[in-house]
Amino acid sequence: MGNFQIYPAIDLRGGKCVRLFQGDYGQETVYGDSPVDMAKQFAGAGAEWLHMVDLDGAKEGRRVNAQVVIEAAKLGIEVQVGGGIRTQEDVRYYLENGVSRVIIGSLAIREPELVVSFIEEFGADHIVIGIDAKNGMAATEGWTETSVKPAAEVARFFVSKGAKHFIYTDIATDGTLAGPNIEANKQLVDAGTAEVIVSGGIGTIEDVQNVKAAAEGSAIAGVIIGKALYEKRFTLEEALTC
Repeated sequence: MGNFQIYPAIDLRGGKCVRLFQGDYGQETVYGDSPVDMAKQFAGAGAEWLHMVDLDGAKEGRRVNAQVVIEAAKLGIEVQVGGGIRTQEDVRYYLENGVSRVIIGSLAIREPELVVSFIEEFGADHIVIGIDAKNGMAATEGWTETSVKPAAEVARFFVSKGAKHFIYTDIATDGTLAGPNIEANKQLVDAGTAEVIVSGGIGTIEDVQNVKAAAEGSAIAGVIIGKALYEKRFTLEEALTC
């Protein structure tokens, strides 16, 4: 479909740039007071896309750090955002303010028909279905609850409704730098019908290269990198050149 993309991640909490360990709000590291400055750095390094998550929004079920996201979108970099998006109005708000794609997570599990209406109204290119999984089962509500639906089943349903973009996060690996679950990503959807962005566990430049290699002939179309960049395991420039 598209060309392989690197998505540097900015997670927002209390207006700051943070990372959580395995989605645990009690295990947070603050990496910067200005997410917009961080976005400028990533854009300056050559990133075409930015992956932003409103962690406060995800927890409270409403837009909390939206202003920061919109500021970043004004930098001329494509932004996809998730966290706290619950209504048609939320989706419209972001898209009308320069955000390229909106990520729908828990809501896709809880109210699939509502999310199908988003795809119909705003177009498949602007909606990303975020599937967070524990042992192959989809999880909701900031990962505090695991549903009984297999992740692949959720993906199949949305592909049948026209969804084109998915993010698959393996909760077990997220924030651990232990390497991503590439196999689970490859199995999520068939190549040709939709794209999957790999999320969680990237710790080395080899991990990035492995995902890129796995993308050949599969639905994998990109990778989200967070903690590894903040802990300077490698630079965004290195990731982009590989």
